[in-house]
Amino acid sequence: MRAANPTVKGIPMTDATHIKGQCLCGAVTVEATLTGTGLTACHCDMCRRHTSSFFVGLSPVQSSLKIDGPAKSFRSSDWAERGFCSTCGSTLWYGTVHDGARYLAAGLFDDAAGGTVAVEYFVDKCPQGYGISGDHKRLTEAETIAFFTGGGEAGT
Repeated sequence: MRAANPTVKGIPMTDATHIKGQCLCGAVTVEATLTGTGLTACHCDMCRRHTSSFFVGLSPVQSSLKIDGPAKSFRSSDWAERGFCSTCGSTLWYGTVHDGARYLAAGLFDDAAGGTVAVEYFVDKCPQGYGISGDHKRLTEAETIAFFTGGGEAGT
């Protein structure tokens, strides 16, 4: 019997890949290593206001993350920050304050770094005007909160 692929926060992990990206104006450059191709999509109110749609993120190896240029962050809640380019305003990351982790905006990278959506958060907050197709985990607001506070597993 073959062992299941390991996951982190419900995202399938594969071989490591080095990625390079940039904001719209090119003033901010980003480099990191990914150990999976899973993208996360979040429809929470803050992500929608920050991006004007939903935030699609990549989960890099945090120790590999290198951000150069005029990057700024905004503390959007007690637990999170949102990164952006101070020149063009491009969304750069969603960050968690308690551990300093940054989840990079997929749009910084050509072809979203080759990723595919693995998990969608706050699906019950998704506006009727758009949605994400495909076979992936979809968590409601209650399931998302339970998942991130240790009360549940992604997709259950």
